[in-house]
Amino acid sequence: MRKRFPYILAACSTLAMVGCGSDDDNNIDTPVVETPVSVSLEFAGRYSAGQFDESAAEIPAYDAASQRLFVVNAEKGMLDVLDMSSPANPSLIDTIEAGSVLAGGEVNSVAVKDGVVAVAIEADIKTDSGAVALYHADDLSMISSVMVGAQPDMLIFTPDGNYVLAANEGEPNDDYSIDPEGSVAIIDISDMANPSASLADFVAFNAQADVLRADGVRIYGPNASVAQDLEPEYIAVSSDSETAWVVLQENNAIARIDITSASVQQIISLGYKDHSVTGNGFDASDEGPVEINAWPGVRGLYLPDAMAAYEVNGMTYLVTANEGDARAWGEDNDDYWAGDASKGFVEEFRVKHLVHKDGFDRRAGDDLPPQLRTLAAGALLNPTTFSYCGATAGDPGDCRDDEMLGRLNITWTEGYRKNADGSPVMFDAAGNESTDGDRLMYDNLYSYGARSFTIWDDEGQQVWDSGDAIEQFLASDACMLSATRDIPCKDFFNSAHDEGSSLDSRSDAKGPEPEGLAIGGIGEKTFVFVGLERMGGVLVYDISNPDAPVFQDYLNTREDWVTEDAETVLASVGDLGPEGLVFISPEDSPTNDALVVVGNEVSGSTAVYTVVQAFD
Repeated sequence: MRKRFPYILAACSTLAMVGCGSDDDNNIDTPVVETPVSVSLEFAGRYSAGQFDESAAEIPAYDAASQRLFVVNAEKGMLDVLDMSSPANPSLIDTIEAGSVLAGGEVNSVAVKDGVVAVAIEADIKTDSGAVALYHADDLSMISSVMVGAQPDMLIFTPDGNYVLAANEGEPNDDYSIDPEGSVAIIDISDMANPSASLADFVAFNAQADVLRADGVRIYGPNASVAQDLEPEYIAVSSDSETAWVVLQENNAIARIDITSASVQQIISLGYKDHSVTGNGFDASDEGPVEINAWPGVRGLYLPDAMAAYEVNGMTYLVTANEGDARAWGEDNDDYWAGDASKGFVEEFRVKHLVHKDGFDRRAGDDLPPQLRTLAAGALLNPTTFSYCGATAGDPGDCRDDEMLGRLNITWTEGYRKNADGSPVMFDAAGNESTDGDRLMYDNLYSYGARSFTIWDDEGQQVWDSGDAIEQFLASDACMLSATRDIPCKDFFNSAHDEGSSLDSRSDAKGPEPEGLAIGGIGEKTFVFVGLERMGGVLVYDISNPDAPVFQDYLNTREDWVTEDAETVLASVGDLGPEGLVFISPEDSPTNDALVVVGNEVSGSTAVYTVVQAFD
């Protein structure tokens, strides 16, 4: 049985109060939410900003009292305020702009709690300090603001309402000439009219760079200290409001923070996913048939984007969407590609270009990062590890073929053999180790993202990972697309989010790209809703048992998958490029249905889904 109104009333009906008990005898008119056997998603409605591929709908947040939705519109640099009293027809009622707080500033993110809206504002010059402003949700009047670090992005209130935390990403400017320190702002809002911000920074770890690198934390920005190189992305908070965890995305790590003292206690490397293991496979090429295989020697860096926390039996667990993200600064600067390493830093490179027998110079002036050329004149593949695809001592064999690993995007900064001091071990072109050699030897190749979502314990130890389940599902007969579920997913496997007829086009990069997520509880169960940035749509899993999550549903409300120019059919194409998600509980919903709201950055649409509950 499917049920939309999951309330049973304790003691008496809210519509007939006669004879109800008082608070004293605990006979209170309190709605109790039943626990569903399973859940699924159903399209409810959407608001379209009318801007294609301009990030006009990114991060949503909801206020239950005013029934308003607050959506980051990066195209305008403002916050759109939507009326959500009718989820089938969300409508724009106002906007919040950032210029009155910081001249030329732009809204990056938003969070809402108990009628208060927190807004992260990036400075006009992004490497300057940003701000966080507080507003009343009902009348949009500003309460106060406070300065924080560079590029404040993701925001979260602590459960006790005493603090707002902001991830100050601290990205460099395009040519890496300015690289601010990353930090997390701990904003005390106990006196909301006079908030105060303390920065949990990473300066204390500057002397531990070698130890962190040995641990697997990716610290590699040119001329950057540890504090400059670490880039906070997403924050999760414990239920007791004492501990926060922040994703350091490009660094493939999580930091643990003591909120009260505003201090970073620990930096934890997330390690890598071994794609040689059965169940950890992926489709490595955007050419040829869809083939989800295990790949010995290939390791996936988790590099998560969104993260959220939940509790089971008093234990805190962290859930991450493992998008993957490469550093790519100066990629539009011709001087950088001409060989001026001071003008940027790009770490992404295709396998076929990395291990070509003629070396790197054939790519000079095209896509050869000058920092890579400084390391060596070319690279080889370990002939033992990669023998399965034909590698020999001085020849990559079939490994660099387009249908094999050739088109896979990897980072050149990791995987090559090193001496104890971190310098590369050099080989000659025939594959012999030699002090006169000019070739790197790649024992492993590191790709971006794990094409999965993962559950970790509060110490950053992996509890469960979805393995290759997402790609396997998208390639299966069970997966269907559109609101009416009548288009086979396998016909558009790993498609891009900004073009039509693009079957398999993202397999050489990061696949479906799990990026955003939200966690919601219904009754005694906990569910995670994971947005797939490139393929689109939202996956639902029951994560009540963190050791054994159970798949529930997948809904993708993109309707047009073949039109080459999606912008011309924006009104009918549906939802493209999910970025941020928010779960609205039945108790807070305007319809008593649990809802999931998704900001879709490519289609510029904010989609509303009903969480349909089954009870037998």
